[in-house]
Amino acid sequence: MKIDFHTHGKLAKHLYFSEKFTNNTFDTARRNGLDAICLTEHFNTTNFFEFYEYVDSISERDGDCLVLENGLRIFPGVEVDIKEGGHLLCVGKMEDILAIRKKLENCDEEDSFLSFRELTDLIDSYPVLLGAGHPFRNSETSNIPDLPYEDLQRLDYVDLNGKDLAVEPDDMEERVRNFAESINKPVIAGSDAHQEKHYGVVYNIFERDLNTIEGLYEEVLKSNYEIYISDKIAETVSTALLIKSLLKEIDALGGDYVEAALRCKE
Repeated sequence: MKIDFHTHGKLAKHLYFSEKFTNNTFDTARRNGLDAICLTEHFNTTNFFEFYEYVDSISERDGDCLVLENGLRIFPGVEVDIKEGGHLLCVGKMEDILAIRKKLENCDEEDSFLSFRELTDLIDSYPVLLGAGHPFRNSETSNIPDLPYEDLQRLDYVDLNGKDLAVEPDDMEERVRNFAESINKPVIAGSDAHQEKHYGVVYNIFERDLNTIEGLYEEVLKSNYEIYISDKIAETVSTALLIKSLLKEIDALGGDYVEAALRCKE
């Protein structure tokens, strides 16, 4: 099973939700060879609940995941900012992800973000996988590696981020792996895709097909997976980021970013 642990179904947090755009990203993920994705949408994206309501409506439940008509499995998730600086990735059952997001209703602005401890206390009662998202990204403040060791033990994995592998310094993979080893946590790859051309640059190849959070975690702990990194990752991600930037500019100028995105396929 090929699974990407860090993806998004929207182009950007502030943009309106589009069924067409989301459908296209899911179809492209499948065409690019993925069997499953963890859909870690930003917790403070516009239309968060509408977005997940739509995803639920076009899928069938299978264990803890949602299965689309094209066969793509979706493990629901959410990406949450913390006060110290950095992002945590939560992956779990649909109802648990929605419940966690509802508890963050008044914590979605920068001056109200929860601390690492506050957030992990909040989600502690939910059976979710908790990851440290892109812990060394230079373009954003991420202080996760500097948190106390005992706090970091509450993590389940560390994100090897496809965007960072493409645009950050060449030692990014080594830094992530060294950090994960220092806290005795596994490394799992996620593309951080917001745009269709980004899908498939990194993913995890599991020996078995899985449909539960518990099953995923068990296989991760057993190291029953390999990480794939495309040899064209820098070129592919750079193109995807350029397209994303242009589409956001089209929206800012009053144009239709969705139609423009779909024309990029032609």
